[in-house]
Amino acid sequence: MAKPKSGAKKATPVGKTGAKPAAKKDKSSRLDLIKNASKRVATTTTKVGKAAGDAPAKGSKSAAKKAAPEVEPPKEKVSEKVSTKKSAAKAAPAAKSATAKAAPAAKAATGAKASSGKSGSKAAAAPAVPAVEKPRPRATKLPPPGEPLTKREMEQLLTAGEGRGVMGEGSLKGRLVVLNEMPNLVVVGRDKRELTFLLQGPDQEVLPAYVNHKVSVSGMIRKTTNHGGVVDVRKYSAKKPEAEVVEAPPADTEPRLRYLSPGEVSMVTAAGMGAGIKGFAAVRGNLEMTGEEFVLVVSNGGTRQQVSFIIDGKAASKGLRKNVGHTLQVMGVVDKTSGWGGRISAENVEPRPSEARAVSRDEMELVHIEGEVPTSVDVKLNHGLTVRLPEQPGYTWAIEPTVAKRVGLREANFEPGPNGGPATREFFFTPRNPGTFEVEFFLAKALAPGLVDRSFKINVTVKP
Repeated sequence: MAKPKSGAKKATPVGKTGAKPAAKKDKSSRLDLIKNASKRVATTTTKVGKAAGDAPAKGSKSAAKKAAPEVEPPKEKVSEKVSTKKSAAKAAPAAKSATAKAAPAAKAATGAKASSGKSGSKAAAAPAVPAVEKPRPRATKLPPPGEPLTKREMEQLLTAGEGRGVMGEGSLKGRLVVLNEMPNLVVVGRDKRELTFLLQGPDQEVLPAYVNHKVSVSGMIRKTTNHGGVVDVRKYSAKKPEAEVVEAPPADTEPRLRYLSPGEVSMVTAAGMGAGIKGFAAVRGNLEMTGEEFVLVVSNGGTRQQVSFIIDGKAASKGLRKNVGHTLQVMGVVDKTSGWGGRISAENVEPRPSEARAVSRDEMELVHIEGEVPTSVDVKLNHGLTVRLPEQPGYTWAIEPTVAKRVGLREANFEPGPNGGPATREFFFTPRNPGTFEVEFFLAKALAPGLVDRSFKINVTVKP
C-alpha cells in the first residue's frame, strides 16, 4: 500500500474535530435542539392532559410512558449526541414532572367521576335522610328601655286570660324551668293561675343553670299571649330553693277560719248534713233557751229533725233574753259538730221581724191539751189543736216529722216561764185530712234527738 505524501494533510476523525467553525455550529444546533425539545414537551403535556380527561388513570400512565421517550433528540450525528446529552438530561426531568403532575390530576378527575357515579347510585337506592333541625335563634340583644308598667298594666299582665299586648319595663318573680332548651319563668299570677314567660337576652345561655330556683328578673316585659309572654332580661337574681321543713302544727292550734260558701251554709242549716263544717257565716233562726243557754233554731223546729245551735261568744250576753221567741240573724264562727247542730261564736246579733203566721187562729175552733195527758181528742177538719208541754233545762219536746206533716203542724213556739220559771212549748196543729192519727211526743236532749228521756201519745180524730 502506498504511503501518503508528506505534503498532504491528514484527515481528522469525526470524534476529534476541534475546529472553531464546528464549535459555532454546535452551539446553534444546541439552542435549536433545546427549543425543539421544549416545544415537544409542551405538546406532549397537553396531549397527556387531554388523554387524562377522557381515558382512565391507567391510560394516562401509559401515555406518559410513551411520551417520555419522544423527548430524546434524534440521532442525526454522533457529535450532536455527545453535545446534547446535557440538554436532553435537563429536558427529561421537566417532562417527567409534567407527566407526574398530570397523572394525579387524571386520577383525581377519574376518582371524582367514579365517586359521583357511586354516590348517585347510592342516593337512588337509599332513602332520604331527614334534615337536621336548625337551632332556634336566640335573642341576645336587648331592646332600648321602654315605659315602666303602670299598676293597672301589671294587674292585666298577671291575670290569666287577659292582658295580651301589654308591654313595658317591670320585674317578675317566679320559678325557672327549661322548655324546648329555653329558659322560662313560671309566675303565679292572680287567682293562683300560672303564667309562663320566655327569658331572652345575653344571659339566656346562663339562666338554664338555675332550674327550679327562685328567680327575679327585670327588663322589658311583653305579654304575647293570654297566658304568657317574653322578658328581655336586663338584670336577674337567683335564689337556691331551700328544703322546706314541714313542722307539725301544735294540737291545740285551731285551723285557719274561712268564709263559708252559700252551699256550705245550706248544709249547715240542713238536718243530718254538714257535720264538721266550721267557718264564718251568717245564719237566721228563732231564739230559744235551754236552761241558761241561748239556742238558735234554724230549721225543722219542733220535730226530731230540728237543727239548732248554742250561742256563745262576746255577743251572747248582750240583751238576748228580751229577744227570746223572736227571729235573729247571728254572724260569727259556726261549728257544726253533728248533723243536728253545734255552736256559734257570735260576733254580731241583729233582730229581724218575725215572719207572719201562715194560719190565723181567729174564727177557728181550738181544742187545748195541757201537760202530759195521754188522751183522745176530736178535732174538726181545718180547725185547730194546741198542745202545751213543760220543758226541762237541757231537753226539748219534739214529734216525728212524718206525723207532723200528716196532722198539719204549723208552729212549735217556745215560751219562757214567768219570773225565770220552767219554760213551755206550744204545738199548734191544723189538720187538713180526715181520719184518726196517733201523735207521739218525745222529750229528747237538746242537740241530740236520739237521746229520749220520756214520751207520751195522744189520739187525734179528725172529723169532716
